[in-house]
Amino acid sequence: MDKQIKNLLIDFGGVLIDLDRQRCLDNFQRLGLTDVSHLLDVCHQQGFFSLHERGEIDAAGFRQCIRQVADKPLSDEAIDEAWNSFLVTIPTYKLDLLLQLRKKYKVYLLSNTNDIHWEWSCKHVFTYNGHTVNDFFDRIFLSYEMKLAKPNPDIFRMVSAQAPLSFGETLFIDDSPENCRVANQLGIATYTPKAHEDWSHLFKD
Repeated sequence: MDKQIKNLLIDFGGVLIDLDRQRCLDNFQRLGLTDVSHLLDVCHQQGFFSLHERGEIDAAGFRQCIRQVADKPLSDEAIDEAWNSFLVTIPTYKLDLLLQLRKKYKVYLLSNTNDIHWEWSCKHVFTYNGHTVNDFFDRIFLSYEMKLAKPNPDIFRMVSAQAPLSFGETLFIDDSPENCRVANQLGIATYTPKAHEDWSHLFKD
């Protein structure tokens, strides 16, 4: 680890929380959405999924889009259950690692996510050993609140201004090569872990 690094900017999906895209697609198909696979990507969403991720439509608007595509009066609960099935869990060793990293670095979360996923995650995966989500990060940056999504370089500039942090003192950990490429062009050090990778080796002496 470069001794200049003072800040860690960490992605959520695929880096902290494990994802199951196929399970989500299967559950949407059971609701009547037979062809949404082209809209639903692990790193970058498309269509109304992308609008939801950028906060351009809220949870109610997203659910209405699902009903229109399914062409049936689905309940909020059924939609949320299918959508949240994309998310699996955060291995507890990663939660322990975040707590340890906060002793040495400023730790920030930067996630392309939406309000339905985030509400579920705060309730189900960050309640660990008496902790809540705010115990794991110095600050949390979410695309749907910022009205921006990675890899737009403006989202990194907004984080830099609001944290605040210096690009040259920051390591960005994200599973999207495109997101890392853009961050790297701005002068941010990057690491792209593979799915389910234990990336704690980055911090071994």
